[in-house]
Amino acid sequence: MRLSTTMLTCLLAVSVHSKAAESAFLASETAKLRIDTVASGLSHPWGIAFLPDGRMLVTERDGRLRIVSADGKLGAPIAGLPPIAVNGQGGLLDVLLDKDFATNQKIYLSFAEPGPNNTNSTAVLSATLMDSKLENSQVIFSQTPKYDSKYHFGGRLVQEQSGNLFVTLGDRATQRADVQPLNTLIGKVARITATGKAAEGNPFTADKTALAEIWSVGHRNIQGATLDPQGRLWTHEHGPQGGDEINITAAGKNYGWPLITHGEEYGGGVIGKTSQTGLKQPMHYWVPSIAPSGMSFYQAQLFKTWQNNLLVGSLKFGQLVRLEIKDDKVVHEERIRIGSRIRDVQVGPDGAVYLLTDEDDGKILKLTPLP
Repeated sequence: MRLSTTMLTCLLAVSVHSKAAESAFLASETAKLRIDTVASGLSHPWGIAFLPDGRMLVTERDGRLRIVSADGKLGAPIAGLPPIAVNGQGGLLDVLLDKDFATNQKIYLSFAEPGPNNTNSTAVLSATLMDSKLENSQVIFSQTPKYDSKYHFGGRLVQEQSGNLFVTLGDRATQRADVQPLNTLIGKVARITATGKAAEGNPFTADKTALAEIWSVGHRNIQGATLDPQGRLWTHEHGPQGGDEINITAAGKNYGWPLITHGEEYGGGVIGKTSQTGLKQPMHYWVPSIAPSGMSFYQAQLFKTWQNNLLVGSLKFGQLVRLEIKDDKVVHEERIRIGSRIRDVQVGPDGAVYLLTDEDDGKILKLTPLP
């Protein structure tokens, strides 16, 4: 349904909650911006991918996968999903189109996979998207071990040009002791082939005590992952209370959780040190926490002044955070208030910035520059 347009005068702030407003205008340091509601009525949308014909493939955490038309019409839930553990932060999570989707119609989905005795863990499904159903569905990867927990699934998916997949894996909130050992997939980034095997060149394959899928170690709950223009993996993760961090996530490196952190226990209390020899410091971190989710490098042409900026969503403050990067360091940060919890940030094929809002009435928002 198309709604009337309302102009709001504001500086770095705009509310999109009004049912009478489909489009609004806001200011940033580098541009006047327009924000449009493309679609609404989604239940806690988590991930978005753009189909070649302009439609969007969107996951809802409650366990539904939908195609959304370019004009915002929600399709019926797509059939063929596996059993999903929908509880707390768990459910259907990210969606990724294979780099050769135009010829193979292959997609990947991350989700909370149920196990025995109320246990669950993050898993990855490979399937062929055929009209309104999934075919050839196969779970190609499962995080081990499984636990009875409804928190910290991670779940972001990124594909290298080689076809290998990065999968971010949370610490499940109560399993800190499992994060550092290399015989678990708790608090790790995994790198796998398109069929779920450990990818060639992974850093721990020579260690017979380590799981060969592991790419990096020492993560809490990564909900943002993307490749930079050089093809390197960047991630961000939730700190406990403060200490959200961005990392250039390299092979075999240890990012410290829970041995080092710039955050503290909820309610106060020291967790670990802030630094330790052999453990990587974050490239950038936030205290207090912004609760980051979703992340993309801007490499399109529509926003002329945002070239190669890193765009991060904030759940806690309802913001789009724009980071200017120079020599792998953040040299400037701008916070553009959207007014809703931002779960995912993607750059569309038209160069616009698309945001998913994590709400009962979740939306797809489209951000474009004004002349």
